[in-house]
Amino acid sequence: MKRSIGYTWRLREIMAGQGVFTATELVPLLRERGIDLSASQVHRLVSGTPERLSLQVLSALCDILACTPADLVITTAENAGVRKTGTADATDRPPVVAKLRPRPARILPEG
Repeated sequence: MKRSIGYTWRLREIMAGQGVFTATELVPLLRERGIDLSASQVHRLVSGTPERLSLQVLSALCDILACTPADLVITTAENAGVRKTGTADATDRPPVVAKLRPRPARILPEG
């Protein structure tokens, strides 16, 4: 059976808990630890969910925020759903597509 994995990036939440509220506050703290990222790179790190992250940056963030990697990244794993084949019963079919289509708009003259 296939497994579906995912993760939640909690950097912003952990930052707020430590009294760091903006990405610009994080830039000099990272530089003190030898991590030279631009303000826009740090902003993307804080506001988004990174797909790749160096262990140096992760270690620096953990040091700055007094947390562990497990605090920053919450992982999830669950069984993937079974994919249906084209041989399903007639009772499994979706409703008639024609009923789901929108009605054409009527344009009325100004008046």
